[in-house]
Amino acid sequence: MATPPKKPRRTAERILEVTLDLFNRFGEPNVSTTLISAEMGISPGNLYYHYPAKDELINALFELYERALAEILHAADGVENVEDAWLFFHMLFELIWGYRFLYRDLNDLLSKNRRLETHFQFVLKNKQKAMHALLDGLARAGAVRITGEQAAPTATSMVVVVTYWLSFEYVRDPRRALEPEAAAAAMGRGGYHALALLMPHLDEASRGHLQQLAASYLAN
Repeated sequence: MATPPKKPRRTAERILEVTLDLFNRFGEPNVSTTLISAEMGISPGNLYYHYPAKDELINALFELYERALAEILHAADGVENVEDAWLFFHMLFELIWGYRFLYRDLNDLLSKNRRLETHFQFVLKNKQKAMHALLDGLARAGAVRITGEQAAPTATSMVVVVTYWLSFEYVRDPRRALEPEAAAAAMGRGGYHALALLMPHLDEASRGHLQQLAASYLAN
């Protein structure tokens, strides 16, 4: 039996896909709606029909990011060991890389877009809750010994690493940091340094396991 043809993607969805790619490659401030419509081979009027302003494109992409982020952060509740935590941060950094324009141009975007300014505060709070959940799960499983006083600044530090790691990578190596071929190594380093904040609190076996995972992953 012949396979039925795939339904064509809706123009609005294709616009978001192309916009995300351009924002990620060149940075949001350097991408105009004219460039987006030219890249798609459609008229500016067709683009404006779906997204009348550039901010609406940014907000639509941020909505997709928020949804995906909520799913990943929810997984923090199930973290019980270092390997779980490693996978959690790997997924988190993969998502950040997929929407890296938000982090690359974060301060600029927040200063221009009121919706992002308010919603990114919720993003930070949700990340903070997830880090606390991750620490609680590791503590319940006996992998981590950490007091309540220590947990709060540790969770905050993990959020800071996650949120600003791409900026650090960019400053460290501006010409290559945001190129696709550098992504795996950059994200691996980010995940490791977020988890390395737990080193003083991990039991001996978990500390050794984390070091093995890092050596294996970062060597590739």
